Amino acid sequence: MKQLIECVPNFSEGNDMNIIKQITNEIESVEGVSLIDVDPGKATNRTVVTMVGTPDEVCEAAFRAVKKAAELIDMSKHSGAHPRFGATDVCPLVPVANISMEETVEYAHKLAQRIGEEAGIPVYCYESAARIEERKNLATCRAGEYEAVKDRIGTERWKPDFGPSEFTLSVAKSGVTAVGARNFLVAYNFNLNTTSTRRANAIAFDVRERGRTLREGNPSTGKIVNDENGNPVMVPGTLKATKAIGWFIEEFGVAQISMNMTDISVTSIHQAFDEVCAKAQARGIRVTGSELVGVVPLKAMLDAGKHYLRMQERSTGIADREIIKIAVKSLGLDELYPFDPDKKIIEYILENEAKKGAKKLVDMSLTAFVEETASESMAPGGGSISAYMGAMGAALGSMVANLSAHKPGWDERWEEFSDWAEKGKSYHTKLTWLVDEDTNAFNKIMDAIRLPKGTDAEKAARTEAMEEATKFATMVPFQTMELCLGCMDVCKAMAEIGNPNSVTDAGVGALAARSGVIGAFMNVKINAADLTDKAWAADIIAKGQAIVDKAVALENEIVEMVNAKI
Repeated sequence: MKQLIECVPNFSEGNDMNIIKQITNEIESVEGVSLIDVDPGKATNRTVVTMVGTPDEVCEAAFRAVKKAAELIDMSKHSGAHPRFGATDVCPLVPVANISMEETVEYAHKLAQRIGEEAGIPVYCYESAARIEERKNLATCRAGEYEAVKDRIGTERWKPDFGPSEFTLSVAKSGVTAVGARNFLVAYNFNLNTTSTRRANAIAFDVRERGRTLREGNPSTGKIVNDENGNPVMVPGTLKATKAIGWFIEEFGVAQISMNMTDISVTSIHQAFDEVCAKAQARGIRVTGSELVGVVPLKAMLDAGKHYLRMQERSTGIADREIIKIAVKSLGLDELYPFDPDKKIIEYILENEAKKGAKKLVDMSLTAFVEETASESMAPGGGSISAYMGAMGAALGSMVANLSAHKPGWDERWEEFSDWAEKGKSYHTKLTWLVDEDTNAFNKIMDAIRLPKGTDAEKAARTEAMEEATKFATMVPFQTMELCLGCMDVCKAMAEIGNPNSVTDAGVGALAARSGVIGAFMNVKINAADLTDKAWAADIIAKGQAIVDKAVALENEIVEMVNAKI
């Protein structure tokens, strides 16, 4: 699955929209990156920009934006309410999907090095990307702000991680940039059935990590307890990686708890909601709903939906959109405003942007897909159809598992069938993706064919590109074979232990998946035949034949099982 990161650069200009637009134009010039938000502040004289996309592309967009900001913003003339020390003050990278913090840190270091070397801007690495422990804290790196850069930059202690370490005319203009890697931040508000800010604050203090000040006697009015150093003793709250306060919302006439979640891998959205509900109830107050400010990763919403499905003892192997619907209703995310997944979930925002410039087979209606297949165009072809057959086979396996989880009298087995449904869903999700990937593989070969072949160097490059494209076009249907074989295990299990009223659905699923295996193998063989690397081709064909043999044997076993039950 595609890796996604977020980048939230802060530029030291919040008033001149012409300058801001020139900077954001640089971001929008990079394909594969979506500009999610541009938030200028006049008093702070600072603009916070949010972009999301694949890591290499986001880093490219960030570099272009940082370079452009250094050209347009003169830090020697800058003033604003927010702490700052550079034209691009901070540039954090945030892991969003299918990427670890460690990998994100590597991208942050590469970006920082490029900014330092190519743009000539001094860079400090902070938070998870810090190369020196003291520099983890951004406030420490930025101590004294821009005005202190001249004296600090030349010292051994504050020599930049990358870029120049002298206060040249260029550095005087651009200032310094901090490049970091941090966790995704979620701004999350909880709506209460009270108008009391004081009571909302009490609940906020119950849950936020910092907690509340320890007092003697009355927890609200008693004397503050200090430690041996004279500092107030704090009673920690119950939710790690959270900050929270209570306030009153004039627009809706209710009190709210406003929470910043600094690491949703430590405290999830649904854990926060359940805990706030529990603490509110203990004080005679009810959480009536909640509000997510800004965007959120898909995984956070899926985790929440699955959490509440499990509480209801229902299968989690259902469509993502249905899981999200459960999350929205369980968290009350649509109480104050409609919650539109296509505008609130990062992956869906990117997906919808991609649809504007590309036509995907899987987005077609079934009729349109059939008609496109029947047309005189060469794609979609047998590879895409094989993947689609496998996806339908896996979907039938999931359907039987979900029906079994819901079967009256089988309530105690819901989790067993939920696991099978999830497994089937994993297969049909990947196979659905391969429907379009097979067409992409065909296009790669066509791109290689179109390469120039005049000079010897051009001929060699074209030959190499053809070989790589053909290997890619061979591996796509091979992946289809592996996944189709895997989903047959789900169909077999459902034929064996699933709802007996749906045993033929499991059988049809197995037949579709077996057809997907054999159909995809035909594509493996015809593509491998064009390869120069005959040893590689022979190896992949031998592996493919082994998969076919297993699929045919498994099909016979499943069909026999189904026929015995009908």
